[in-house]
Amino acid sequence: MVRYRVEHTTRYEYGGSVILSQQLAHPSPRAWPWQETLNACWQLEPEPSWRHRGFDAFDNPVEWFAYYLPHTELHVHLSLDVAVHAHRTPCLEGGIDVHTLRERLSYHGTQPLPEDVVAQRYAFESPHIRIKRELAAYAAECCPPDVPVALAAAALMHKIHEEFTFDPTATTVSTPVMEVLAQKRGVCQDFAHLMIACLRSLGIPARYMSGYLLTQPPPGQPRLVGADATHAWVAVYAPGVCDHDWIEFDPTNDLLPDTEHIAMAYGRDFSDVSPLRGIILGGGDHRPHVAVTVTPWSDFSEEGPDISG
Repeated sequence: MVRYRVEHTTRYEYGGSVILSQQLAHPSPRAWPWQETLNACWQLEPEPSWRHRGFDAFDNPVEWFAYYLPHTELHVHLSLDVAVHAHRTPCLEGGIDVHTLRERLSYHGTQPLPEDVVAQRYAFESPHIRIKRELAAYAAECCPPDVPVALAAAALMHKIHEEFTFDPTATTVSTPVMEVLAQKRGVCQDFAHLMIACLRSLGIPARYMSGYLLTQPPPGQPRLVGADATHAWVAVYAPGVCDHDWIEFDPTNDLLPDTEHIAMAYGRDFSDVSPLRGIILGGGDHRPHVAVTVTPWSDFSEEGPDISG
């Protein structure tokens, strides 16, 4: 088990007065079998005119909040302490194969398994995901019909990692997945979307995972405050491999997530799990300033950070 402190600050400084704002945020992690939330402090400045906690369509914790009075800035701060237990799947060779899964998820006029009904939510197109023959063709060599789904997903993860270049300047949050496939450059969000789109194009359900990743500073260098970022990876429906039927893959780093990944939420794609999204009236020119720091408790004193607040 590894414990972390996550500090995530988003700051908007508007070029003009915002007279109306409605926002949706993910203020704390959802419940995971392998991850425990020790403390979550969520702060908004200025204080909203209205706010409400609940859950979205995927059972992720969310907060809706609104401003009905003019304001010129918005500061959102999350301070999170979590404990992550080892959960990497030790073997990918078991479980259902690609052909059998596709047949099982196809319509037969009989009562489907409840877990298959849930998985089907992640088998179709969504705002950032397209199902295309080109995507199926790109992934086909990794996913022969008789290969276990988990092994096929691992092969596709390796392929994307080998053939694509991490380049923060190549894409934006709205870059289409087909453009990512063509230019073979992007960031974690792009690689997660691409892997999901390839799998769904082959009839394999896959969902978008959102959270944080521990990054290590160069040897001998201190950990830089605010230099980390949110991270995205993929969970693939592979019944029979593990207790919860979903296995995680990180195509950006070519590995199966374990104790260095801190999960917040999942959905069909980024649009379902954006840390903060909404609409404003007014505001002029503006852009977010984001700072994220992920720190192991081992970097603090032996007792860990103060979580009393």
